[in-house]
Amino acid sequence: MDYLEIEGDNKLSGAIKIDGAKNAALPLLAATILFKNEVTIDNLPRVNDVFTILQLLENLGATTNFEDNQAKIDASSITNTTAIYDIVRKMRASILTLGPLLARFGECKVSLPGGCAIGQRPIDLHLKALEMMGAEIVIEQGYVRASVPKGLQGATIVLDKITVTGTENIVMAAALAHGETKIINAAKEPEVVQLCEVLNANGVKIEGIGSDELIIKGTGQKLIEAKKNITVIPDRIEAGTYLCAGAITNSKITLNNVNHTHLFTIILKLQEMGFDFDLKENSITIKPAAKIKGAKITTSEYPGFPTDMQAQFMALALVAEGASSIDEKLFENRFMHVSELIRMGANIILSNHTAMVEGKNELNGADVMATDLRASSALVLAALVANGTTRVHRIYHLDRGYVTLEKKLQQLGAKIKRLKE
Repeated sequence: MDYLEIEGDNKLSGAIKIDGAKNAALPLLAATILFKNEVTIDNLPRVNDVFTILQLLENLGATTNFEDNQAKIDASSITNTTAIYDIVRKMRASILTLGPLLARFGECKVSLPGGCAIGQRPIDLHLKALEMMGAEIVIEQGYVRASVPKGLQGATIVLDKITVTGTENIVMAAALAHGETKIINAAKEPEVVQLCEVLNANGVKIEGIGSDELIIKGTGQKLIEAKKNITVIPDRIEAGTYLCAGAITNSKITLNNVNHTHLFTIILKLQEMGFDFDLKENSITIKPAAKIKGAKITTSEYPGFPTDMQAQFMALALVAEGASSIDEKLFENRFMHVSELIRMGANIILSNHTAMVEGKNELNGADVMATDLRASSALVLAALVANGTTRVHRIYHLDRGYVTLEKKLQQLGAKIKRLKE
């Protein structure tokens, strides 16, 4: 098993390129089930989650070819409608195949998902919506078995809670449904927006893209035709993580291939903490702060502060002057990195879903263990400024969402290497 060894207390400099967004790539790959011809997707990140969903598509009968950062997927040959546990357990986003499989074939069997252990992320909203569209759903032996012999029917669906994968699943199901589907309280994340834009550009009429109310006019089980290549949007969470790497080391670094509008909340919070930026069309440069200030952070759905950046900002708060508070509103188990940061010398007090972080901690290298994807990156960030050597174990979590993180940090001058246990 691999681990990262990091020598701390070094400044960073230089520029790196941000990869395509994992969380945009996964629903786009699942959506290829809806197409009758080959789909080409560019700017795909070479991360384990992408490999997993490609493996799942192949297992269903699709043909895939992934070279460099481009995948060609032909799902016209799919005959199998069972997404098996052995694949789905590796990644929660595999549940995104449920909507398109059911919409296309009128039946499917999808294993209940796995993924990061950051708290309950039930799929009941997905299932309730599909039932409202006419599906009969039974959960048995760890699988969701769904059927709708006459095809899904359009419906008005009010989501009790904003759900990104739920919105994506319903949008894909509605794309081939009979009639019109309205989703109220839809997620507005850039990844949801791109999925809607891609479907809209290829023959599925969708109104309200980017708002919390979507109207999807289904094709009546007619598969759609890919008209041009799809290019995955830049990864806002990867970009935010490297901005935090520049911030925690108080260094000047440049990120290329970014979309500033997707980073708006992250940039504002870093400005609050004392940092300034140079923004160009597709790049962003973070500049050192005269004084790193504490911050008050509350996670919420887009366009609020992303829960996927909470752990990284907690690491940054460790070197700020004054206290910071982090209120995690979305996931109940997303503070599992706290105990590992405390091993490095952090002063953090937890109370329910709030973390109080004392600044100006003297961090020391230690052996620490990653518990989920974003927690992994927080431990790496803390290690960049710790005294001595830190070893971050169980980095298979990290590899689910970051493309060769250690190589990009090496490009910026960090003393980091990947080793075998």
